[in-house]
Amino acid sequence: MALKELEDVGYIDLYFCDESHFNMLPYIPYAWQKKGDQIRLPSSKSKRVNVIGAVNRKGKLIYEIHEDSVKTDIFIEFVDKLCDQITRKTILVLDNASIHKSKKFKAKIEQWEEEDLYIYFITPYSPELNIIEILWKHIKYYWIGFSAYENYQTLIINLTNILNSYGNKYVINYA
Repeated sequence: MALKELEDVGYIDLYFCDESHFNMLPYIPYAWQKKGDQIRLPSSKSKRVNVIGAVNRKGKLIYEIHEDSVKTDIFIEFVDKLCDQITRKTILVLDNASIHKSKKFKAKIEQWEEEDLYIYFITPYSPELNIIEILWKHIKYYWIGFSAYENYQTLIINLTNILNSYGNKYVINYA
């Protein structure tokens, strides 16, 4: 039985997890404007805002925002906190990023399995198999407004508002 089917029948909880970063360079793939009009967006170099998230297909999001780089220790702490929240067998889907495959991370897997949290690695170079990538795309390309790029603090406020409103105001149907 596939993981999605096991989740659908209530046998497991299934979360898709990854990290992403945001900064003061807007992610605007294209825009429409009248001929001769200009759209001006503030854009500047800034430090990155890093987010670790775990999302399920039902719209539940667990996340943390970090202004420092997300390294193995920070990621392990996130998974430990996630593990504390689970109520039944849970599968955490991850890509093959180096922080997910480090010796330190792998050393924790057995402990998490004893607490009913199991790690499942997707096929390398297959980000389309991790649905949290769809969430990052929606935030960057559709949900963050132009005004979020006024300054670094505004970016963090807007990002936090979107993450806090995910599942209510901001929804993705993963089917």
